[in-house]
Amino acid sequence: MEQKDDVIGLQSTPLDVNAAVSDAGGSDSGAIALFLGITRRDSAAGREVISLDYEAYEEMATAQMRRLAEEARRRWPISRIVMLHRIGRVDVGQPSVLIVVSTPHRAEAFEACRFLIDRIKAEATIWKKEIWSDRSSTWVEGHGRWP
Repeated sequence: MEQKDDVIGLQSTPLDVNAAVSDAGGSDSGAIALFLGITRRDSAAGREVISLDYEAYEEMATAQMRRLAEEARRRWPISRIVMLHRIGRVDVGQPSVLIVVSTPHRAEAFEACRFLIDRIKAEATIWKKEIWSDRSSTWVEGHGRWP
């Protein structure tokens, strides 16, 4: 199976979906699964979310993401993984996490992609804060490990 280097990391700039899909493709890939986590407008107690702020222990989070990619590779015949997470401010409608997995067959791509997003949310040292329309903010529990 063709082996390209995976693209894994955190970035403060917008995620480029087209580049990620292009990076994930290969001659042995019959399927590419893509997951985008988008900042959504949410409401609570008369307020609306206008953006999310992400912070991370970058060195640790990147290492955790790489370990997850290695684990996914042990489970599925993956050609390439592109796994990027935003840090900093992410406005409503913008992607905050992008995962692209290419494999020979579609079921494997879907399974690996779902595994990666579920595990990133549970394990990576990336923290999310909701910014409300009244400019107050709330840290969201359950996104990665708390410092």
